[in-house]
Amino acid sequence: MRTAVLVIDVQQGLCEGEGAAFDCEGTIERINRVTRKAREAGAPVIFIQHESTAGYLEHGSAAWQLARGLDVQGTDIRVRKTTADSFLRTELEALLQKLGASQLVICGMHSEFCVDTTARRALALGFPVTLVSDAHTSAGNSAISAEQVIAHHNATLTNLTSFGPRAQAIASERLEFAAPGGG
Repeated sequence: MRTAVLVIDVQQGLCEGEGAAFDCEGTIERINRVTRKAREAGAPVIFIQHESTAGYLEHGSAAWQLARGLDVQGTDIRVRKTTADSFLRTELEALLQKLGASQLVICGMHSEFCVDTTARRALALGFPVTLVSDAHTSAGNSAISAEQVIAHHNATLTNLTSFGPRAQAIASERLEFAAPGGG
């Protein structure tokens, strides 16, 4: 089984200002750990960027750019999206099929929006998901803190059974990829 890594919406606009996500710097360090391991194992790394047609996260704007500190290589793939679902109206599913990916590792921003929606859609499409438990984040909301949002999604997504494929939550340090040529 070939694994692909999805790095969702780790964009500069989500890492700064009043609405910045929790622990962006640490989250980016852990995402870099994951993508380094993936590349060493020959697994494709896909950066997904949310965009709007005007205003915040407008394509090409400073806020839309991938976050400072994120390790992006020339061999990495980029996908643009306009909804919380990284599959909706994008080439992501066809790309994963072309790459022969049969399972996904997911990390990024925001846990309760794009990470959650993409993970659920991936499961519905038949992809087992590994949620990197310490490499997704949120800004929190008026009801619960960012830390609670993250913990909630680590627990909730791993308890979904109705899709068939399952999600598991694994910390970046413990995450392993098959050796090159090993799937």
